[in-house]
Amino acid sequence: MAMNIVLLEPEIPANTGNIGRTCVATGTTLHLIKPLGFSLDEKALKRAGLDYWQDLDVRVYENYEDFRAKNNGVVPYMATTKALHTYTEVSYNPDAYIMFGKESAGIPEEILVDCPDKCIRIPMNSEIRSLNLSNSAAIILYEALRQNNFNNMQMEGQLHRLSW
Repeated sequence: MAMNIVLLEPEIPANTGNIGRTCVATGTTLHLIKPLGFSLDEKALKRAGLDYWQDLDVRVYENYEDFRAKNNGVVPYMATTKALHTYTEVSYNPDAYIMFGKESAGIPEEILVDCPDKCIRIPMNSEIRSLNLSNSAAIILYEALRQNNFNNMQMEGQLHRLSW
């Protein structure tokens, strides 16, 4: 079982590249819903993902309906500044889907209103509109992983030259 990050119409290749690298590091599947604001061949995307992009389990969909149809009608948790609940107030399954909207507009309200119990937010100062997309994805993904005891992830580090 793997966690799932869903990006609805991402616009900035560097954000998607960073999220892709985080997905590889955590064994998470990345779902990209078109239209994309960049080509999957774009240098900025690969640069942000470094040499990990070829190891990424990435799936691309024509639109949100295509995503739902190909994932058995799953309704993901939806990260939005419009949510009533924080990302720490929900319980994530080991194969949870967590969706983020495009950088300029977020997830459309037409999608959000159908499932208010799946809408989650990251607390922040009221003076700021939103956090960076790749930071938001990492924050929420790691909470979901923590709740599942970081299943199948390396939990201990080792010094290379010295010992503790």
